[in-house]
Amino acid sequence: MTDRDAVPFDLASMRKQYRAEGLSETELAATPVEQFARWFKQAATDGGLFEPNAMIVSTADAEGRTSARTVLLKHFDEQGFVFYTNYDSRKARDLAENPYVSLLFPWHPMARQVLVTGVARRTGRDETAAYFRTRPHGSQLGAWASAQSSVISTRADIDDAYAELAARYPEGEQVPVPPNWGGFRVAPQTVEFWQGRENRLHDRLRYVERPDGSWRVERLSP
Repeated sequence: MTDRDAVPFDLASMRKQYRAEGLSETELAATPVEQFARWFKQAATDGGLFEPNAMIVSTADAEGRTSARTVLLKHFDEQGFVFYTNYDSRKARDLAENPYVSLLFPWHPMARQVLVTGVARRTGRDETAAYFRTRPHGSQLGAWASAQSSVISTRADIDDAYAELAARYPEGEQVPVPPNWGGFRVAPQTVEFWQGRENRLHDRLRYVERPDGSWRVERLSP
């Protein structure tokens, strides 16, 4: 590497000194979903985040090869965290082979992160269809136009496919739900709440599911 190729920043010195208040066990809700709802409300209203429901979904195939991508959370409740995708995409193929998944919510402006680990299962077709009907018309067409994760020759390939679909299903006409498109619900097994603190001595509190479905909380060293 030449000097011209070198990164023009001193990466070793790039850091923020977090000064947020800490997170104590006494503040936590009874369940991780309740606690997530508290933090998500703050992230969505006061966090200064562009897309607070953006999360990094990490998967691994049957041979343990990992991949990650950013996906939008579309629903959550005590049964889990739901996102939607093409079932032929890499993430969906990974989950068909290995259903264990992690979800990371990187709420950097708030010096917070939430890390969910659990098992992903497909949502039912009725639930998928109900959500699909709420999507903007263009997004519905996009779900048909894109064979997600497949190789295409040029951008024109997907633009042409979209234009053809737009002519077939003009605005106001119902777009059918693609058969290879739908949701995944991630049933959490652990949920970690990370709060940045001074001197990298962060607070990390993790809910762990017990065999009876209840939760215990453990503190992790930063």
